[in-house]
Amino acid sequence: MDITIFNRMRKDSGFLTLDELGGLCEAGNIIYDPFSTLIYKDIKIGKGNIFFPNVILAGKNGNTLEIGDSNTFYSNTSIDASAGPVFIGSENQFGEGGFTVKANRTGAVVKIGNHGRYLGGASVFGVSDLQSGSQILGQITVDSCTLESGGGWHEPSPDERAGLLKGFGTARNLNIPRGRVINGAGRFEESGIELQSVYHPVKKA
Repeated sequence: MDITIFNRMRKDSGFLTLDELGGLCEAGNIIYDPFSTLIYKDIKIGKGNIFFPNVILAGKNGNTLEIGDSNTFYSNTSIDASAGPVFIGSENQFGEGGFTVKANRTGAVVKIGNHGRYLGGASVFGVSDLQSGSQILGQITVDSCTLESGGGWHEPSPDERAGLLKGFGTARNLNIPRGRVINGAGRFEESGIELQSVYHPVKKA
């Protein structure tokens, strides 16, 4: 099969060609299905990242999109840096169940640290800071929130884990401290912040 036409369409739209995606693989990344993976040409990508089918990474209009090492991007992950920068650290899990970042309005900046989990159809907008170890679990629209850093999901002490949002609905302009969680159903409110140990009691010796 002649892939020239596919490479031309990608190049005209600002995305890496199939050959250039191969170069990312040679640099130490894994792309299972290059035909369904769209990565913008100016994105900075580390090594050891895994891309499942149907992933879009679009950094447009001169905005920065930087990705560290050893992240996993499951199917239906979409990251759009069309109006502001997006910074992603290392060893994060995006999906399963889809994940969306849109820095697509004036002033938007999205920062994601290391060792986080963002699953089940979560979407992130605005000025959001998902610090290391943080988690978003469920179909939650997160707009201009901060999840404070802490241990990841495997941290044995729940109240030492990073900030967590779970459930479904909309979280806007919230700060979730270390060891705290909101389990939302529709609208996320500061009054709903709880200790994570409420949901994961630590057994006494």
